[in-house]
Amino acid sequence: MPKAPAKRRAAPRKSPAERARIEALFERFANAESDPRTELDYSSPYTLLAAVALSAQATDVAVNKATTRLFAVADTPGKMLELGEAGIIPYIASIGLFRTKAKNLVAAARILVDTHGGEVPLEREALQALPGVGRKTASVILNELGVEPAIAVDTHVFRVSHRLGLARGKTPDKVEHELMSTIPDPWRTRAHHWLILHGRYVCIARRPKCGDCPVAELCPSRGREA
Repeated sequence: MPKAPAKRRAAPRKSPAERARIEALFERFANAESDPRTELDYSSPYTLLAAVALSAQATDVAVNKATTRLFAVADTPGKMLELGEAGIIPYIASIGLFRTKAKNLVAAARILVDTHGGEVPLEREALQALPGVGRKTASVILNELGVEPAIAVDTHVFRVSHRLGLARGKTPDKVEHELMSTIPDPWRTRAHHWLILHGRYVCIARRPKCGDCPVAELCPSRGREA
């Protein structure tokens, strides 16, 4: 008899005081930046998909430098296919894992052309079926395009979530589950960007800038990481 899939454990219940703290925390994020967006440059769902796929183990700055030139010649799946792996590599050679990423870009473009009429499918299952697109990449795309209030847990989101007392999970998947259970509904569509930008510029890995933090008074880790 097949083994039943393990049930995901419910996130710990929050006290009324803790729920109020979290609500206030996200209100401050919203007051500081009401409509946060990805720092990756894109002009369509396809260029967003390509940029996010290229951003794995690379900075947004490095990806934007590469895609400025790449998207000038290949900003659709059809054009990316025409360029081919050998043609793509010179544009993205400055990015880590560029050979694998070039291969994935071509393979994904082929599926988009052959199966989806050259359009990016905006359903999670179809997105994650594309080469080079995992759960995190799909979450970024669906969130950025306003399709799904997804939260992609990268190293910044993981760190900030723990420091702010929003999650205690030991893996990105567990942290994602906790965040989706903990963050109030009105803030979920923008939470990913608030957390990643906060981790990138304020709550940095070493010597977080607590003096510049808009939520310092609400942070249980204030001063501990300095």
